[in-house]
Amino acid sequence: MNHFPQAWGRPRDDIYGPYDSSHLHSSLPQSHTQSPAVTGTSVLGVKFKDGVVIAADNLASYGSLARFTDVKRLRTFAGTSVIGFGGDVSDMQYLDRLLQSLDIRENYSSHGHSLNAKNLHTYLAKIFYKRRSDFNPLWNNVLVAGLDDEGKPFLSQADLLGTTFSAPTLATGFGAHLAQPLLRRLVPHDEGSVKDVTREMAIDAVKECMKVLFYRDARSSDRYSIAVVTKEGEIEMKEDEKLEGQSWAFADMIRGYGTQVN
Repeated sequence: MNHFPQAWGRPRDDIYGPYDSSHLHSSLPQSHTQSPAVTGTSVLGVKFKDGVVIAADNLASYGSLARFTDVKRLRTFAGTSVIGFGGDVSDMQYLDRLLQSLDIRENYSSHGHSLNAKNLHTYLAKIFYKRRSDFNPLWNNVLVAGLDDEGKPFLSQADLLGTTFSAPTLATGFGAHLAQPLLRRLVPHDEGSVKDVTREMAIDAVKECMKVLFYRDARSSDRYSIAVVTKEGEIEMKEDEKLEGQSWAFADMIRGYGTQVN
């Protein structure tokens, strides 16, 4: 045996070879993500009388650098629901793999039921809360759009703390400050106003909000994805839309723009 104090109880290295300590735990504390590196910005959602519209741009920023310009942040589930991801892209990919595994299990199950948007939102909220309780949160804020148990339009939000919230109009990131006031003009009386909103009105409102976000949010892009979920359970997804009718004339009035410094 090796009788040096630092190696008491271990076989001698010169006879048995060096001791393999790779299986031992490190003495350093386990660390978790505290500041996401690659992130996506706003996700918008609005109900209309026959379904839900949800949209998010295709940009993923590396800090303040607009690094990845083709990151699709809308995911479909079971052909009846759409999840929009804001926040950390790596955590979004982890959740995407979880949802794919869940979808496979559901497809092979024999109970004859499928998960709707409300079930999916509950599942994600539990995951967020569990990871938050482990002090290892998923740095995301998601919107879930689709249909509930009764076939009615469903739109709800879940964040990294496991907090949930439902409303006829929802937005994450900068959209919560810039787009929500515009969307609330469309639905001024919460659920009571949804019956007066048509599909075209909802899509036009979301597109206008995406344009405002591109003007005002430095971490946004003019290319975006938009999905429409209808009461028939159909999803119409467009993943490479471009903002139309842009006008930067207002920039001439902003102090510091171009040669205007005073």
